[in-house]
Amino acid sequence: MYIYSLIISAMNYLTVEKKKEIFREYGKSDTNTGASESQIALFSYRINHLTEHLKTHRKDYATQRSLLKMVGQRRRLLDYLKEKDINRYREVVKALNLRK
Repeated sequence: MYIYSLIISAMNYLTVEKKKEIFREYGKSDTNTGASESQIALFSYRINHLTEHLKTHRKDYATQRSLLKMVGQRRRLLDYLKEKDINRYREVVKALNLRK
């Protein structure tokens, strides 16, 4: 029961409304959840949140592993987008202030 409550409280940062806002901004509608741009934006939001979490909880290795997996997934999505449409890739990188 305790672990379940920790998981629920950890997911409060990403509400349904916040997800819809991200999808609306980057996926052109709040129901376009499959667009690469919207998925990359969602991963970026989650990565930023976990990075802040790890600044205060340095020994949280499970979260650190999850963060690395998310960064890899975002990287693969960015590579896919770069291969398919370089202009969309450049727009996403610029909009999200990614370093590449």
